[in-house]
Amino acid sequence: MVEMSVIGIALDAASRSPIVLLRDPSRRRQVPIWIDQAQAHNIMAGLNGESSPRPLSHDLMVSLLEAGELHLERVIIHAIEDSTFRAVLKLSHDAPSDAIEDVTQPESIEQNEVSEELLDIDARPSDAIALAIRTGSSIWMLEEVVAEASIAVDAEADAEDRNEFRRFLDQVSPAAMVRHLQSRHPRDDEMDDDTLG
Repeated sequence: MVEMSVIGIALDAASRSPIVLLRDPSRRRQVPIWIDQAQAHNIMAGLNGESSPRPLSHDLMVSLLEAGELHLERVIIHAIEDSTFRAVLKLSHDAPSDAIEDVTQPESIEQNEVSEELLDIDARPSDAIALAIRTGSSIWMLEEVVAEASIAVDAEADAEDRNEFRRFLDQVSPAAMVRHLQSRHPRDDEMDDDTLG
């Protein structure tokens, strides 16, 4: 398994659908997962540490976990089926305070053993990611899934593109930029019938 980190939300250029981007520790592979607008909002709110006057659905889930003395140990994205990612929440029972205080009693040892068992809860990856962000839990992906769904990240090429664009901006004058834009988009009064097509 590979521990992944959330690097942000992007928009699919063709469909304008939001995508959550996960990156591996080597920073060479990135996995895009298409999500809906509400999930994108929830993930961004979690990444930015924003709070809402009323709890969002994932804030509510965190409250329910706490009330049930459950802890999200980690999220595992374990499969892709029919172009859909599959994830599971790995939950543990928080050990009751009396079991922690006196582990010499047989009943307490049994309670501690139970608290070490992990519960597996099926979840959409977008929900699992939003919940992991809010709880500070790790996000893992099976290597097979990373291999199948990842795209290569060329950090050097990205950095060079940014540097080249900065050099361009440093060298171009505002007047030259205006002339260039006007040459690409003629004004309405300069358009003839052929241009309107």
